[in-house]
Parts: sequence; C-alpha cells; structure tokens
Amino acid sequence: MLDKFKHRSYELERIDKGDYTSEEYEGCIVELQRVNRWLGDAQALRDTLLRDVASHDLESFSVLDVGAGSGELLRVVSQWARDEKRELFGVGLELNQRSAEAILDESNGSINAVRGDALKLPFAEGQFDYVMCSLFTHHFVEKHVIEILREMARVARRRVFVIDLHRHFVAYFLYTTIGKIFLHTSLLREDGALSILRSFKRNELVDLGHRAGLGNVLVKRHFPFRLVLTADGQGASKYVQPHESASRAA
Repeated sequence: MLDKFKHRSYELERIDKGDYTSEEYEGCIVELQRVNRWLGDAQALRDTLLRDVASHDLESFSVLDVGAGSGELLRVVSQWARDEKRELFGVGLELNQRSAEAILDESNGSINAVRGDALKLPFAEGQFDYVMCSLFTHHFVEKHVIEILREMARVARRRVFVIDLHRHFVAYFLYTTIGKIFLHTSLLREDGALSILRSFKRNELVDLGHRAGLGNVLVKRHFPFRLVLTADGQGASKYVQPHESASRAA
C-alpha cells in the first residue's frame, strides 16, 4: 500500500479529461470552496503571502492567482485587504471559461478575471507584486510545472507562492474514508483522492523550484496536509518598493 506514495501518479483526473457534466462541475466549485476553508488553503495563504504584505506594510499590492478556480482564495485576500485598509488589485487567471465567469460572478467586481494559459502567462515581466497558485501544479507533469514556475516568477516583482497537496498516506486515508461523509459531488470524491496521489513530497517541490531557476526556494508543510513553495519573483532583487509607506510605519 505505501509503495504507491513513493512516486507521483500520472493518471489523469476527470477534471483534466473533461469527463464530467455541467451539474457536476457546478457542484464541484461549491464544494471546493468549502474544502479550501476546511483544509488549510486559506490559512496557508494568510501564513505566507498575507504575512509578507503585512511585514512590508504595503498600502497597496497586486496579486495574480494562476488557475484561480472560482476565485475563492482571491476573495480571502480581498477581504483581508479591506479589513486591513489596504488596496488590492487582484486578478484570477483561468483557462476554463466557466471558472473565469465564476470569478467575476462571485467577487462582485472586486477581482478581475483573465482567460489564459499558465504555460504562457499573458502579462508583462514584473506586472504583479505577488503571483500564487493553489491546488494547481499537481495537475501537470514535471516539465510543465517547471515552465509554470518560470512564468510565475517572470511576472512577479516580489514573491511567488505555490500551495499544493502533500502526498501522504494519512491524507489519502482520511480523504477516502472520512471525506466521503462530507463530500457529495462524485467528481470531487474521485478526483480528490487521485489529486493526493498526483501531488508532491517536499523534496520534489524544492527540486522543481531549483530546476525552474527560482531564487531563495523554500518549501514548508502547513496543517493539515499542504505544502507551500515560496520563492523570489524575477524582479525581487531590483524592485524598488514604491508601495511601502514610511507614514504607515510611523
């Protein structure tokens, strides 16, 4: 049993094959939002990207979420920015048209949506302060993960944050047993278990970051079974911090 956790699975998920109905997809979007809240994606975001914003006391900042889904995590960033009286320019990138529409529909105009390919981001170098993705990279083979990381770093002025699953037998066991009680969408029940098998160990993510040429790569575990890769954006070493305000610090 434990042998299957030694290496990533490359079996395609139903979401990647397009093997689902529109009703299943709509249900998946709703339940994914709950999963993100329950299982640590929002907290991992607060512990990393939002902590970085606060540590630099940025009055305004921009965030690109690659493979943003329905924009759930961007809405977490948006709410935090409002609570902290900071200004956010947020963009969710999605290849899927329905997801891009969901970002706009559910964000009440506070977040922009762009349809585009993560392998070739339609943005200029250093266009955003932060570039992030969540539960996204495990959908790709290593070659494409490296390309995505390079693209994310290219358009990031400050930092890159990658949140994804930790390939662990306990995570798989809990998801395939207790998870079935709470998950009603068959698409999410089936793909979620496979997502864990397609995901990463810490050393694998570190290696991918290095192979992508990212600077200051760091990968940490976050409760319950999340890994977060943090690295410098391409413009980090030369970026003059125009958003940081001495008056706020005073």
